[in-house]
Formats: sequence, structure tokens, C-alpha cells
Amino acid sequence: MFVATNGHGMTARWYSRGATLAELHVPDRRGNLADVVLGFDDVAGYGSGRNHHFGCTTGRYANRIKHGQFTLDGVEYQLPINNGPNHLHGGIKRSLDKVMWSGERLADHLGVRFKYTSPDGEESFPGELSITVTYILTDDNQLRIEYEATTDKPTIVNLTNHSYFNLAGHGSGTILDHELRIDADRYTVVDEHCIPTGEIAPVANTPFDFRSRHKIGDRIGEMGGGYDHNYVLNGEWGTVREIAEVLDPRSGRRMRVLTDQPGVQFYTANGLSGETGKGDTPYGKHGSFCLETQNFPDAPNQPGFPSAVLRPSDTYRHTCIYAFEAE
Repeated sequence: MFVATNGHGMTARWYSRGATLAELHVPDRRGNLADVVLGFDDVAGYGSGRNHHFGCTTGRYANRIKHGQFTLDGVEYQLPINNGPNHLHGGIKRSLDKVMWSGERLADHLGVRFKYTSPDGEESFPGELSITVTYILTDDNQLRIEYEATTDKPTIVNLTNHSYFNLAGHGSGTILDHELRIDADRYTVVDEHCIPTGEIAPVANTPFDFRSRHKIGDRIGEMGGGYDHNYVLNGEWGTVREIAEVLDPRSGRRMRVLTDQPGVQFYTANGLSGETGKGDTPYGKHGSFCLETQNFPDAPNQPGFPSAVLRPSDTYRHTCIYAFEAE
């Protein structure tokens, strides 16, 4: 385990398995610390059936690919099917959340750098992919995540962090009273298997509209099981900008999200049903949320979406920042 604490007492802990963020202790309006991410007390929990990708580095392609199929430079590839009829989060046995990464503490002790080389053909992805994920805990209470990846042959890449947040503290009831804003005028419409249809629709006058901050629970009842959707972010892909904020009115903790990515997946932990995590705490449905900065789902099969192709002459880069304040 790697640990970092800044000058305000904010503390992060990581495991090498999955380059996983395991704990994040953040002060509230009174300076009291609480661990705001779901997870387990030891690394064994992350290898159990109770783990729902808590805190991990997700890939080689985060989110879904229709039927696990894509074509690149005239070659058809078949990825493992692990989510209904589709591929999800990089595979089954050797996805990035399940492998051991090498880790080294940063020189200032305020972070960790993880590295992993995924061999050509791992989980049926083409190319040897060399990946670096750097977590930096700053003295202004930001957790920065920097991704880089290179390949020796054309491939597809979409990496993200899959932390489940509850700003009142993990296991502190639902997040339905958390107030959310997402800087997105549009979202990608999906079918019954959460695969994009190709349509990009406006959020206006729909339950998807979080352009002004309001409670997550206000219209979640109109969403069936809850939110699990990709938002088309405003602003320029490749430019780091603030794309979301979440406030817990009870504690005063506020989290701002910044990224250079084109999309963010908003997920309200619809699949949790009381599995126990840290301190034998039960984690229930809507007891946390994810804001996963990334490319769009199924981008390799959607010519109108941002390209997910990485070639040997290029470097994949991705910045995600979770910035914390109290009010």
C-alpha cells in the first residue's frame, strides 16, 4: 500500500492491484475527516466477488463495446463478452483492474506512479501497451490523475478511474440529496444494453439535465434503475476544464471535477445491493456515485464519436482532477 498526506490532513491510499485508489480522507466544513470512496480494508477484497471496480484504473477500454467487436485498419477483433452481449471495462481475467502494477512513491511523497505493460493480445487487444498512471495529492486538496500510454502497433485505448464517491463518507446512506452539476448540453443515447445508438441528444427538458446544480434524486425515478450514461462535455477535447461539481449539503464537502476528455460517465451505483466493504459497511444501491472522465462508450464502432485509436507514433494522455473544498 502507498500512502500520502498533505498539509491539511487529506490522506490518500493506493494498492498496486489495479493501480487502485483505496481510501481518500477529506475534511468537511468543520475540518473533520471522512473517507469518501468505497472500497475494502485489504487487497483481498478487491479480488472478491464483492468488488464492483471500486477505485481501480479501468481498461484497456473502459465502458462498453458492442458485442465486443471492432475493426481497425481492416482487421476485425473480438474481445471477451462480460456484460450481457457486450464487452465492458477491458475484459475478464487480465483487465487493468485485476493485474499487479509496479508502483513507486513520488519524490515529494505526495503521490505514487504506477506502471504496467499489457502484452500484445492480452484480453484480445492488439499491441503491447505501456501504461503509466500518476496520482498526485496537492496541498490545495486536489487529487490529480495523469495517464500516459504508448503502443507498438495500432490499438484502441480508453482509460479511467472508477472510484465510487459518497461525500458524506463511504456507507453514509444514499447520495440522492447530493447536488450535482455537469457542464454538458448533450448526452449519448443508449439502447437497452447501454450501447450508444449513435444519436447525441440535448439534455434540455429531460432527467439528464444537470446544467444547473440540483439534487441527484430529483428525477432519478424517471431513469428506471438510475443513471449510467455518458455526457458529451462542453469545451474543447484536450483542454483541461471544470466539467462537474458535487455538493453534499450535510457535510459541506464539495468536489469539482476537471478533465481534458470529451466525456464523463455518470453512474449512481445501480448495481450495488448491500455488499460489505470497509469496516463491514454495507454498500447499497444509490449509496455512491461515479464521475468517470473518458472517451465515449463504443467509440471504435461510432464514426461520429471521438477516435479511440492509438498508433505507435502517438501517446495517449488523459488528465482527471478531483478537487475538494468545504462550504
